[in-house]
Amino acid sequence: MPKIIAKVEGKGNGIKTVIVNMVEISKSLARPPAYPTKFFGCELGTQTQIDKKNMRFIVNGSHDGEKLQDILDIFIDKFVLCDECDNPETTFVVQPKREKITSICSACGHSSLIDMRHRLSTFILKNPPEGEDATPQKLKKLKKEKGDKNSQQNGETSPTETEESGFDGWSDDLPTASKTNDDDWSTDTSAEAVRERMSQLGVGVKGLTHNQDLEKTLEERFEIFFKFVKDKVKAGNIVNKEIVAEADRLDIKDRAVLALAETLLDKDILTQISKYRVLFLQFLAENQKAQKHFMGAFEMLVGQLHKNELLPKTAKILSVLYNEDFIEEEVLLEWGAKVSKKYVDKKTSEQIHAKAKPFLDWLKTADEESDEDGEDVEVVYTERSEEAVLKEEAKKKEQEQKASEPAAATESDDDIDIDDI
Repeated sequence: MPKIIAKVEGKGNGIKTVIVNMVEISKSLARPPAYPTKFFGCELGTQTQIDKKNMRFIVNGSHDGEKLQDILDIFIDKFVLCDECDNPETTFVVQPKREKITSICSACGHSSLIDMRHRLSTFILKNPPEGEDATPQKLKKLKKEKGDKNSQQNGETSPTETEESGFDGWSDDLPTASKTNDDDWSTDTSAEAVRERMSQLGVGVKGLTHNQDLEKTLEERFEIFFKFVKDKVKAGNIVNKEIVAEADRLDIKDRAVLALAETLLDKDILTQISKYRVLFLQFLAENQKAQKHFMGAFEMLVGQLHKNELLPKTAKILSVLYNEDFIEEEVLLEWGAKVSKKYVDKKTSEQIHAKAKPFLDWLKTADEESDEDGEDVEVVYTERSEEAVLKEEAKKKEQEQKASEPAAATESDDDIDIDDI
């Protein structure tokens, strides 16, 4: 499970914490992302906002990632782990009419009831998981499978096994070895067989089995990744997990956004940002190096590929990218401070920066206003020791006292009584 990435937005009464990678976390836990988000609200005593359309999961208030991680551990203990074997491979069966939530472990077959006293249980009853795994029929099916498994362990033979093997248990002759048994002693090494076996491997295992590409240059690896993504887009088979795994395998996660931007984004970028947000955030979240590469891809999209359509919308596009957590404020201001000809020619880069100026000015103003809202505390930075600073202050005070003594003497001279002469 990835570590929680929490981003605090807003100020005052409108401050909120956006959990950037909640979708990835929920996938690893096999729970809808709304469940842990709502659990945070229950434990922290605050409201939550769940925007499924834009994949934004928000907890009101300012909360750091470590605090949320500790609360997530409680959620895992209560709503994910099996009571019997502590395995996380559990699924929910929700029965709203009976007000029951059953947790079923795929590893040991144990089923247990979820504590209905927790407020999240009420939320789950009203918002059950989607799919077959959430239905009562799934519970009956698993119970039946568990019963069949127990009967086989007690010495009973499955009817299916007897029919398939052709051995009824009464003959003195051993059953003839089947074709399957022959396969145990030899492996089909034909190209077709290898492709079939590779298709059955998990993403992680694939990366281990054919990672000779790491010996190639960075440019060659980038071309392999670009072709991989392009083929996926052409086939209409964009699977985020596979794309991230391929970038990891080729060790080009920072530059991968250049290929993703060119293949997934075009003149309709304003609608595509939210469509592919989850995929892009797996490369851009807390990765300023990848964000800088993305700004290069942005310049190429706006200044070369779709200049007529996108150049006038530059400020709007940057605003959406900022609000959707693609690019951090620091990276945007650094990009806006310097015109570069790394991705497009200097003239085009100047045009893009000119169009971006209204948004960059707003960003600077908002940052300054945020600083002014803080407490007026004067902070003095110095490399000298505290003792040296105190000595200097004492010396300064002594000089001020000496400077005031002549004035005091003059005042006393003015107060002479003429009768004393």
